[in-house]
Amino acid sequence: MEPAKRPVDIGLAWRSISRPGTGSSAPLAIRVQGSQQRPVKTKITAADTTTALAKCCGALLLVTAQASAEPIWVGDFHAASAHFPEPWRQINFDDDIPATQYTLRNWDGVNAVSAVAEASMALLARPLSVDLANTPMLCWRWRIESTVGSADLRRKSGDDYAARVYVAFAIPTEQKGFGLRSKLKLGRMLFGDQVPDAAINYVWDNLNPIGTRAPNAYTDRTQIIVTRSGNGDAGKWQSERRNVLSDAHSAFPNVDLSTVSLAIGSDTDNTGETVRAGFAELHFVGSEEPCEFTELELRAEG
Repeated sequence: MEPAKRPVDIGLAWRSISRPGTGSSAPLAIRVQGSQQRPVKTKITAADTTTALAKCCGALLLVTAQASAEPIWVGDFHAASAHFPEPWRQINFDDDIPATQYTLRNWDGVNAVSAVAEASMALLARPLSVDLANTPMLCWRWRIESTVGSADLRRKSGDDYAARVYVAFAIPTEQKGFGLRSKLKLGRMLFGDQVPDAAINYVWDNLNPIGTRAPNAYTDRTQIIVTRSGNGDAGKWQSERRNVLSDAHSAFPNVDLSTVSLAIGSDTDNTGETVRAGFAELHFVGSEEPCEFTELELRAEG
């Protein structure tokens, strides 16, 4: 039997991070009103036709503009700054565990957060309120120098990753059944408020193939999704694009989910290893919109 250990990295619903209200967008409603009057014959001129076409085209352009969502930047870091941009902050969970070190730097032409974990754990986190119906795609860049060699996502003793990106969610109270309410109450009694209603954890794993999904070793309220795996892509920036809305509904079906927190992190407190990682250019876009990454400089190898 494994020794009990306080799970310091299982969710994002922390006391120290406020939960902003989620935004909502009203749907475009078009109503055609009927008339009880008898039809009146009307002479349609060329000018009338031109005006009608102009109005029609204008309406189509308006709908197109509304459908094309602007990117929502949630992690645009600047290497020249001495401090992390608001509302990002470092979260240390346990005074007995060393904290992962986070700094800002320009890394191969990319302004980024650099993370160094040496038998340590901490997250860089921020509140998050995004309308996933409008902008469901999360885009980001990350890199690692190497994976956590002895990690094992199915064991508490192996719950370490060179790089993680978390999105945490709230579920409406009326949609939490008795079983879920009891599970959350017990989990928060044992482990504190870091147990979220629900969370997705995108990870760079050491072994499991991309696309692997599994509950976190500490709680099934956080679902692991292996987004990149192994050392084959290590040592250079990699770009990711994930449909958070689809991933969340697959992991937690039949409930409404609203975003509450976003975090990035590297941790090796369970395995005792040392890893380095970078995170950059986190933003949400519409499902049909491209990610807006900066162009990387091409460097010759060798």
